[in-house]
Amino acid sequence: MSNHANAQNSTKPPTGLCAEQLSSHTVQPQQGLRSQASMTCLYQSILLFGAPGVGKGTQGKLIGNIPGFYHLATGDVFRSLDKDSELGQKFTQYSTKGLLVPDEFTIKAWQGYMDRIIELGEFRPDVDILLLDGIPRNVNQAKIVNQYINVLRIIHLKAADIDELVERMKKRAEKEGRADDADEKVIRKRFEVYDAETSPVLDCYDKNLVSEVIAIGTPAEVLLQVLQAIVPMCRDMFENPLG
Repeated sequence: MSNHANAQNSTKPPTGLCAEQLSSHTVQPQQGLRSQASMTCLYQSILLFGAPGVGKGTQGKLIGNIPGFYHLATGDVFRSLDKDSELGQKFTQYSTKGLLVPDEFTIKAWQGYMDRIIELGEFRPDVDILLLDGIPRNVNQAKIVNQYINVLRIIHLKAADIDELVERMKKRAEKEGRADDADEKVIRKRFEVYDAETSPVLDCYDKNLVSEVIAIGTPAEVLLQVLQAIVPMCRDMFENPLG
Protein backbone atom coordinates (compact mmCIF):
# COMPACT_ATOMS: atom_id res chain seq x y z
CA MET A 1 0.00 0.00 0.00
CA SER A 2 1.51 3.30 -1.03
CA ASN A 3 0.44 6.41 0.85
CA HIS A 4 3.50 8.57 0.53
CA ALA A 5 3.09 12.10 -0.74
CA ASN A 6 5.57 14.73 -1.69
CA ALA A 7 6.02 17.90 0.30
CA GLN A 8 3.60 19.80 -1.91
CA ASN A 9 0.70 17.61 -0.85
CA SER A 10 0.63 19.12 2.63
CA THR A 11 -0.14 22.55 1.17
CA LYS A 12 -2.93 21.48 -1.19
CA PRO A 13 -6.60 22.03 -0.29
CA PRO A 14 -8.03 19.06 1.63
CA THR A 15 -9.26 16.26 -0.62
CA GLY A 16 -13.01 15.93 -1.02
CA LEU A 17 -14.09 19.23 0.53
CA CYS A 18 -16.82 21.22 -1.19
CA ALA A 19 -15.78 24.44 -2.89
CA GLU A 20 -18.39 26.33 -0.84
CA GLN A 21 -16.91 25.02 2.40
CA LEU A 22 -13.38 25.85 1.30
CA SER A 23 -14.27 29.41 0.44
CA SER A 24 -16.34 30.11 3.55
CA HIS A 25 -13.93 28.89 6.23
CA THR A 26 -10.44 30.02 7.10
CA VAL A 27 -7.83 27.66 8.47
CA GLN A 28 -5.09 29.11 10.60
CA PRO A 29 -1.62 27.63 9.97
CA GLN A 30 -0.95 24.77 12.37
CA GLN A 31 2.66 25.33 13.34
CA GLY A 32 4.70 22.56 14.89
CA LEU A 33 1.98 19.93 14.83
CA ARG A 34 3.73 17.25 12.83
CA SER A 35 6.98 15.52 13.61
CA GLN A 36 9.59 15.03 10.91
CA ALA A 37 8.74 11.31 10.95
CA SER A 38 5.10 11.91 10.03
CA MET A 39 5.40 14.89 7.66
CA THR A 40 6.10 12.84 4.53
CA CYS A 41 2.97 10.67 4.35
CA LEU A 42 -0.79 10.89 4.48
CA TYR A 43 -2.53 8.56 6.89
CA GLN A 44 -4.82 6.17 4.99
CA SER A 45 -8.05 6.62 6.97
CA ILE A 46 -11.62 5.54 7.52
CA LEU A 47 -13.90 7.99 9.32
CA LEU A 48 -16.43 6.66 11.83
CA PHE A 49 -19.23 9.19 11.72
CA GLY A 50 -22.49 9.56 13.60
CA ALA A 51 -24.34 11.15 16.49
CA PRO A 52 -23.21 10.78 20.12
CA GLY A 53 -23.88 7.31 21.53
CA VAL A 54 -24.48 5.70 18.15
CA GLY A 55 -21.69 3.17 18.65
CA LYS A 56 -18.65 4.64 16.89
CA GLY A 57 -16.37 3.65 19.75
CA THR A 58 -17.73 0.12 19.97
CA GLN A 59 -17.25 -0.50 16.25
CA GLY A 60 -13.86 1.19 16.26
CA LYS A 61 -12.60 -1.07 19.05
CA LEU A 62 -13.89 -4.19 17.31
CA ILE A 63 -12.32 -3.33 13.96
CA GLY A 64 -9.17 -2.09 15.67
CA ASN A 65 -8.52 -5.67 16.80
CA ILE A 66 -8.18 -6.74 13.16
CA PRO A 67 -4.56 -6.66 11.90
CA GLY A 68 -3.96 -3.64 9.68
CA PHE A 69 -6.39 -1.30 11.46
CA TYR A 70 -5.69 1.20 14.25
CA HIS A 71 -8.61 2.78 16.13
CA LEU A 72 -8.14 6.28 17.49
CA ALA A 73 -11.01 7.84 19.48
CA THR A 74 -10.52 11.55 20.12
CA GLY A 75 -12.63 11.38 23.27
CA ASP A 76 -10.28 8.77 24.71
CA VAL A 77 -7.31 10.97 23.78
CA PHE A 78 -8.80 13.86 25.75
CA ARG A 79 -9.82 11.71 28.71
CA SER A 80 -6.25 10.35 28.93
CA LEU A 81 -4.82 13.83 29.37
CA ASP A 82 -3.50 15.09 32.69
CA LYS A 83 -6.51 16.96 34.11
CA ASP A 84 -4.18 19.66 35.43
CA SER A 85 -2.58 20.29 32.02
CA GLU A 86 -3.75 23.08 29.73
CA LEU A 87 -5.35 20.61 27.30
CA GLY A 88 -6.88 18.58 30.15
CA GLN A 89 -8.45 21.68 31.67
CA LYS A 90 -9.82 22.78 28.28
CA PHE A 91 -11.40 19.38 27.72
CA THR A 92 -13.10 19.44 31.14
CA GLN A 93 -14.23 23.03 30.65
CA TYR A 94 -16.05 22.30 27.38
CA SER A 95 -17.05 18.63 27.65
CA THR A 96 -18.93 19.12 30.92
CA LYS A 97 -21.12 21.66 29.09
CA GLY A 98 -21.71 19.42 26.07
CA LEU A 99 -19.67 21.73 23.83
CA LEU A 100 -16.90 20.96 21.34
CA VAL A 101 -13.34 21.61 22.48
CA PRO A 102 -11.94 24.50 20.36
CA ASP A 103 -10.23 23.42 17.15
CA GLU A 104 -6.77 24.58 18.20
CA PHE A 105 -6.71 22.29 21.25
CA THR A 106 -8.44 19.37 19.50
CA ILE A 107 -5.95 19.31 16.64
CA LYS A 108 -3.01 19.79 18.99
CA ALA A 109 -4.09 16.83 21.15
CA TRP A 110 -4.85 14.64 18.13
CA GLN A 111 -1.60 15.28 16.29
CA GLY A 112 0.49 14.97 19.45
CA TYR A 113 -1.08 11.56 20.02
CA MET A 114 -0.47 10.56 16.41
CA ASP A 115 3.21 11.45 16.70
CA ARG A 116 3.53 9.37 19.88
CA ILE A 117 1.92 6.21 18.49
CA ILE A 118 4.01 6.44 15.33
CA GLU A 119 7.19 6.89 17.35
CA LEU A 120 6.26 3.90 19.54
CA GLY A 121 5.49 1.78 16.49
CA GLU A 122 1.88 1.22 17.53
CA PHE A 123 0.60 2.79 14.30
CA ARG A 124 2.55 2.23 11.08
CA PRO A 125 1.41 4.75 8.45
CA ASP A 126 2.92 2.75 5.60
CA VAL A 127 0.86 -0.41 6.30
CA ASP A 128 -2.00 0.44 8.71
CA ILE A 129 -5.38 2.05 8.13
CA LEU A 130 -6.39 4.66 10.70
CA LEU A 131 -9.94 4.47 12.08
CA LEU A 132 -10.79 8.00 13.16
CA ASP A 133 -13.57 8.27 15.72
CA GLY A 134 -14.59 11.75 16.87
CA ILE A 135 -12.58 13.89 14.47
CA PRO A 136 -13.27 15.95 12.45
CA ARG A 137 -16.17 17.39 14.42
CA ASN A 138 -16.74 20.55 12.40
CA VAL A 139 -15.97 21.83 8.92
CA ASN A 140 -12.87 23.76 9.97
CA GLN A 141 -11.41 20.63 11.62
CA ALA A 142 -12.13 18.71 8.42
CA LYS A 143 -10.07 21.20 6.45
CA ILE A 144 -7.16 20.93 8.88
CA VAL A 145 -7.24 17.15 9.34
CA ASN A 146 -7.47 16.54 5.61
CA GLN A 147 -3.95 17.93 5.28
CA TYR A 148 -2.80 14.78 7.09
CA ILE A 149 -5.19 12.03 5.96
CA ASN A 150 -6.44 10.34 2.81
CA VAL A 151 -10.07 9.37 3.42
CA LEU A 152 -10.79 5.94 1.98
CA ARG A 153 -14.31 5.47 3.35
CA ILE A 154 -16.77 7.16 5.71
CA ILE A 155 -18.96 4.87 7.82
CA HIS A 156 -22.08 6.84 8.77
CA LEU A 157 -23.72 5.09 11.72
CA LYS A 158 -27.37 6.04 12.00
CA ALA A 159 -30.00 5.61 14.73
CA ALA A 160 -33.27 7.50 14.62
CA ASP A 161 -34.32 7.23 18.28
CA ILE A 162 -32.43 9.95 20.18
CA ASP A 163 -34.08 9.03 23.47
CA GLU A 164 -32.65 5.52 23.14
CA LEU A 165 -29.19 6.98 22.49
CA VAL A 166 -29.50 9.23 25.55
CA GLU A 167 -30.30 6.24 27.76
CA ARG A 168 -27.41 4.30 26.22
CA MET A 169 -25.02 7.16 27.03
CA LYS A 170 -26.26 7.46 30.60
CA LYS A 171 -25.67 3.75 31.17
CA ARG A 172 -22.21 4.04 29.59
CA ALA A 173 -21.37 6.98 31.86
CA GLU A 174 -22.29 4.96 34.93
CA LYS A 175 -20.37 1.89 33.76
CA GLU A 176 -17.21 3.70 32.58
CA GLY A 177 -17.20 6.66 34.97
CA ARG A 178 -17.50 9.21 32.17
CA ALA A 179 -18.53 12.47 33.81
CA ASP A 180 -19.10 14.15 30.42
CA ASP A 181 -21.99 11.71 29.73
CA ALA A 182 -23.59 11.64 33.18
CA ASP A 183 -25.91 14.66 32.95
CA GLU A 184 -28.88 14.26 30.60
CA LYS A 185 -29.01 18.02 29.92
CA VAL A 186 -25.38 17.89 28.84
CA ILE A 187 -26.05 14.84 26.68
CA ARG A 188 -28.95 16.52 24.89
CA LYS A 189 -26.81 19.63 24.40
CA ARG A 190 -24.27 17.40 22.65
CA PHE A 191 -26.96 16.33 20.17
CA GLU A 192 -27.77 19.97 19.46
CA VAL A 193 -24.09 20.69 18.86
CA TYR A 194 -23.82 17.61 16.65
CA ASP A 195 -26.72 18.76 14.45
CA ALA A 196 -25.37 22.30 14.18
CA GLU A 197 -21.62 21.74 13.87
CA THR A 198 -20.73 18.10 13.18
CA SER A 199 -23.50 16.90 10.87
CA PRO A 200 -22.52 19.40 8.11
CA VAL A 201 -19.08 17.75 7.93
CA LEU A 202 -20.63 14.84 6.05
CA ASP A 203 -21.60 17.17 3.20
CA CYS A 204 -17.95 18.13 2.74
CA TYR A 205 -16.99 14.76 1.28
CA ASP A 206 -17.73 12.94 -1.94
CA LYS A 207 -21.03 11.08 -1.53
CA ASN A 208 -19.42 7.97 -3.04
CA LEU A 209 -17.15 7.72 0.03
CA VAL A 210 -20.10 7.41 2.42
CA SER A 211 -21.57 4.08 3.52
CA GLU A 212 -24.68 4.35 5.69
CA VAL A 213 -25.03 1.72 8.40
CA ILE A 214 -28.11 1.26 10.59
CA ALA A 215 -26.65 1.14 14.10
CA ILE A 216 -29.52 -0.85 15.60
CA GLY A 217 -28.95 -4.40 16.79
CA THR A 218 -26.14 -6.24 18.51
CA PRO A 219 -22.55 -5.01 18.08
CA ALA A 220 -21.89 -8.07 15.92
CA GLU A 221 -24.84 -7.32 13.63
CA VAL A 222 -23.68 -3.74 13.16
CA LEU A 223 -20.09 -4.91 12.69
CA LEU A 224 -21.18 -7.19 9.86
CA GLN A 225 -22.62 -4.20 7.99
CA VAL A 226 -19.48 -2.15 8.59
CA LEU A 227 -17.19 -4.93 7.37
CA GLN A 228 -19.29 -5.36 4.24
CA ALA A 229 -18.58 -1.70 3.50
CA ILE A 230 -14.85 -1.66 4.18
CA VAL A 231 -13.52 -5.15 3.38
CA PRO A 232 -13.84 -4.91 -0.42
CA MET A 233 -12.03 -1.57 -0.34
CA CYS A 234 -9.24 -2.90 1.87
CA ARG A 235 -8.78 -6.33 0.28
CA ASP A 236 -5.96 -5.25 -2.03
CA MET A 237 -4.29 -3.06 0.61
CA PHE A 238 -3.11 -5.85 2.91
CA GLU A 239 -0.67 -8.62 2.16
CA ASN A 240 -2.04 -12.12 2.66
CA PRO A 241 0.25 -13.76 5.23
CA LEU A 242 -0.70 -17.20 3.85
CA GLY A 243 -0.26 -16.25 0.20
